[in-house]
Amino acid sequence: MRRCANLGRTAQRQRRRTRDPMAAFDALPAPLRAWLSRAALPWSPASCLRIWQRQRAQGATINQILAALDRAEARALAREVPAERAA
Repeated sequence: MRRCANLGRTAQRQRRRTRDPMAAFDALPAPLRAWLSRAALPWSPASCLRIWQRQRAQGATINQILAALDRAEARALAREVPAERAA
């Protein structure tokens, strides 16, 4: 599979986009857009929105949701370590 130049060396799977990524990003809640703009990995707006909506449905506050996103990113980064060592 061909890797995009702006993804760097990542073990994240690449998928074809079915929507305009900027429109999807612009439709996100402002705190989620801010978190996504600082994210260490190339998250899709759809995956972040799923986490956001699941947490909101459980009654989480915005700060709790952002902490959940941080934990999700930490887990994803932990999965990246073996891919970097193999290189």
